[in-house]
Amino acid sequence: LYTMHRKHAGIIFILSASIMWAIEPVLAKLAYSNSDFFHTSAIRAFFACMVAFLYMLIRNKKNLFIKKSFFIPIIYISVMGTLFADLFYFLALTMTPVINAVVIGHMQPIFIILIGFFILNEKLVGYDYAGIFCMILAGIFVSAKTIQNLLALHIGNLGDLFVLFATIAWATTAITARKYIHLVHPATIAFYRFFFASIIFLFYLTISSKLYVANFYQPCIGIAVGIGTIFYYEAIHRLKAAQVSALELSTPFFASILSLFIGEWITTLQILGILMLCIGIYFLAKKED
Repeated sequence: LYTMHRKHAGIIFILSASIMWAIEPVLAKLAYSNSDFFHTSAIRAFFACMVAFLYMLIRNKKNLFIKKSFFIPIIYISVMGTLFADLFYFLALTMTPVINAVVIGHMQPIFIILIGFFILNEKLVGYDYAGIFCMILAGIFVSAKTIQNLLALHIGNLGDLFVLFATIAWATTAITARKYIHLVHPATIAFYRFFFASIIFLFYLTISSKLYVANFYQPCIGIAVGIGTIFYYEAIHRLKAAQVSALELSTPFFASILSLFIGEWITTLQILGILMLCIGIYFLAKKED
């Protein structure tokens, strides 16, 4: 009975995290009404950092400080994940629809596997190749939007390319976390991921006289991301990696619904792309069953 309750809680947590991550790009687009992507990303980082700090106090208050040996990897995760990748993601949202950004962002497992293959010497199996193929098709279908664009090879835009850059950067942080700081509590990683980037953002906003909140949406983005991060880490403590990966694919579904509120519509080919993304994750997670 305990195991069943634990599993149910994990499912609720990961679905809640998916909703938070689907809300994030929609709120970002609303925030751009009187702000830019850099300022919005900075304010988001501050509020996400505060939420993550509260989470760390609750879950891991005995280890608020990190060991020297973990310092450089966590700095890398913060700078590459929050400062570089998240910034590119928010820049991309000024150019591409929400559903494009969300689906391409969820292609991260491809690059984790490829980096693991070339750097960590992790072997690939048949399911990996099938999963990668399906996820590449998903990215192409979502970026093309329509059959006509696909046949004419009009695939994607600069925003989609920026999301791809962000996705690759996120993949490198996942590999770094797995290889170098797997002994650090997830709550601590979540906090420092936003903390070091926030320091850099603070310096920029101070010298540019932009240390203010431009609109209501900016702090909401940070709170949503912070809560989503908490829910995600709580889920991975209760579910298998394959289950988390599968349930996390509800993010594009929620994003496609929420994007309707800002006038963005999803096409039939993009729906097929989301389906291919789900199939791809299924194949990649198959060997973990």
